[in-house]
Amino acid sequence: MGSIFRSEEMALCQLFLSSEAAYNCVSELGEIGLVQFRDLNPDVNAFQRKFVHEVRRCDEMERVLRYLEREVEKDKLPILDTGENPEAPQPREMVDLEATFEKLESELREVNSNAETLRRNSLELTELMHVLKATQLFFDERDAEPNSSITQNLLPAEEGKAPVQLGFVAGVTYTERMPMFERMLWRVCRGNVFVRQSAILQRLIDPVTEEEVRKTVFIIFFQGDQLKNKVKKICEGCRGTMYPCPDTAAERKEMGEGVKGRLDDLTTVLTQTTDHRHRMLAGAAKHLRTWFIKVRKIKAIYHALNMLNLDVTNKCLIAECWIPTPDLGRIQEALRKGTEKAGSSMQPIVNRMDTHLQPPTFHRNNKFTQAFQNLIDAYGVASYREVNPALYTTATFPFLFAVMFGDAGHGLIMLCFSAWMVLREKALIASKMSGEIWNIFFGGRYILLLMSFFSIYTGCIYNDIFSKSFNIFGSAWHIGEHANATAEVLEHEEQIMLDPAYKDIYRGDPYPFGMDPMWQISTNKIAFQNSYKMKISIIIGVFHMTFGIVLSLFNHTFFKHTINIFCEFIPQMIFLIGMFGYLCFMIVYKWVMYGCGEQFDTVWQSSCAPSVLIYFINMILLKKDPAIGECNQWMYNGQFTVQLVVLLVALLMVPIILFPKPLIMRHAHRAKVAARQTTEVDIPGSSEDHHEEEFEFSEVFIEQTIHTIEFVLGSVSHTASYLRLWALSLAHAQLSEVLWNMVMVIGLSQSSLVGSIMLYLLFAVWAALTVSVLVLMEGLSAFLHTLRLHWVEFQSKFYKGEGYAFAPLTFKYIISGQEEDD
Repeated sequence: MGSIFRSEEMALCQLFLSSEAAYNCVSELGEIGLVQFRDLNPDVNAFQRKFVHEVRRCDEMERVLRYLEREVEKDKLPILDTGENPEAPQPREMVDLEATFEKLESELREVNSNAETLRRNSLELTELMHVLKATQLFFDERDAEPNSSITQNLLPAEEGKAPVQLGFVAGVTYTERMPMFERMLWRVCRGNVFVRQSAILQRLIDPVTEEEVRKTVFIIFFQGDQLKNKVKKICEGCRGTMYPCPDTAAERKEMGEGVKGRLDDLTTVLTQTTDHRHRMLAGAAKHLRTWFIKVRKIKAIYHALNMLNLDVTNKCLIAECWIPTPDLGRIQEALRKGTEKAGSSMQPIVNRMDTHLQPPTFHRNNKFTQAFQNLIDAYGVASYREVNPALYTTATFPFLFAVMFGDAGHGLIMLCFSAWMVLREKALIASKMSGEIWNIFFGGRYILLLMSFFSIYTGCIYNDIFSKSFNIFGSAWHIGEHANATAEVLEHEEQIMLDPAYKDIYRGDPYPFGMDPMWQISTNKIAFQNSYKMKISIIIGVFHMTFGIVLSLFNHTFFKHTINIFCEFIPQMIFLIGMFGYLCFMIVYKWVMYGCGEQFDTVWQSSCAPSVLIYFINMILLKKDPAIGECNQWMYNGQFTVQLVVLLVALLMVPIILFPKPLIMRHAHRAKVAARQTTEVDIPGSSEDHHEEEFEFSEVFIEQTIHTIEFVLGSVSHTASYLRLWALSLAHAQLSEVLWNMVMVIGLSQSSLVGSIMLYLLFAVWAALTVSVLVLMEGLSAFLHTLRLHWVEFQSKFYKGEGYAFAPLTFKYIISGQEEDD
């Protein structure tokens, strides 16, 4: 409780560790995760530190492990995760790890290289086989049709001479390059070549990328060596692969049989190579997570050791670190354990130091409070030992959200989603789902769970469930001949206006819980709910801000800032309660004193109820409005005098906040300087560094002036800012009602079979819009407005947020599979 209310007390300690035990001691501290080391070598380059060689070795081992991980994922093998937390290996074990990783990497690279070579040879033989088949098919077609155009010479034979024999080139190229290849041949050879092509239907795999590729066999006929050279150059330029193809059918058949035999042998060898690679990776996958943890622990330890200093004898390492005071015993025990493990005879020394440095802020959180702590830290990490707003945010944040998001149906949708995440928490963490949006939702699952519970509660208070109401306890309104005619009124779509002054339709009893459901169908519903929600928002806001000022008292008391209690806390409380607390009093007084019925006198009837806003404005302007008719001019006797006194006292607090504190601080500073000068005169040589900041009265006075103006004006603007509770609640309710009337009412108004089908389709539309717009978008809007009310209106009253987070050496993130931030 103390840690969540206020950060842990921290101690700056100096550690003296023997060189042979330093590694094991730091390893034990990393397992505990409660020590933040200070860098004692800030001016030393990272490449010049003592253990930079070990860090580089760890980087190299991590590179090999990432390579193995990629290969394992490529084979879609599961990486075994037993949840084991192995200890950090001893420095001498690094050699064994390096040898193991180097052997695995070299073997795997050799196997991959062999497999790639085999796949390339297999691809070439497959292409050659298709070239032989396509060539044979072409010549078979020529023999079957001797008079076809493809048997004619490209150039006419001269009279009395034999026809010119055609030469040909066969090969393979990518299918998508074939049109460009044909155009190039046509243009360069000026149409003096003949091209035949045949697509390869067999699935071909690229030997390097292992992706499927599409290729086409081409056969090019030409005359003469000149065209032959041109054709070959074009094939090479277009990255086509040419294969030797015999001229006779017998030679082609013999060559094809040889290629088929070689291809079968190659397939067998490739299968064996793939199986061997798979077995290697399967064995590595069993130990991969453990290896990662070991290497990352070693690397983290050496990073920490690089922050330490060596003493003059080079036998001892000196460290400075922040440690939570309650855990000093655990730290000393861990150091003793590390020393015993290393077999060192020199016991570690923990020396607590006096310092003027600001310690880090450390809050102990569990998985429930951590989400709320993250909201606060996003604004600013709490100053050391400052009151932590996260404790109170666990209640106020979901409540203020629910005031704006008050719909029991929408809250139920949120409850189902958040409960699913909470109940399947361990499985979802183990699945390591990625995605920034998902991580945000999952990290705030407990916030979402509380917000859904509060939303269901406020939805029941508003009696609002998907823009509809439930008449559970029976309405106090009498419409027509029936006492509870809500269903009848809904069926006949009558327009009614509810007025408690009419006793023939209102029996005067309040609805047992929440709002009467009859307000849902009245024409003056918005006017009634606006008045109620607006005034409730003001009351909630004033209580919230007052609580923030009360928390500042805990800060002033803890830090012994007595001057702040009398010059800030008390005047601020009087100002805020005097002005806006009185406004809340008038709201409640009006609710209690004014009403309808015979028990109220004429002057206390609702028709004589004054406007609280007008009264508050008149109070500021010292103005009096005359009485109207039989109504009283004032809400109670002596109201003008009370308001005048309240206003004067509140205004008197402004100079009390502004002037006394800077003057008192200047007087205290002068007295301290005079006392120190007297001490130095009486005791020569007693001057020392007092670590005091220079006091500038002008700066202090300007800062106090800004603080005063900010508080006075902020009291007005912050109170008005809480009206967003009313505005967003109204907007959410109206959007929900409009969506119902424009979508669901269309289907519900139909009574035929077609209407049933329409209702089925329209319900899907309504459900999709409800989840996407009313739950997600409106929920995000309400969340952001709630965040602003806490960051600005609430926390500005007491929270500075000028600290820095406690960042200990911890192996927690390494074990969970996340990279620890440097």
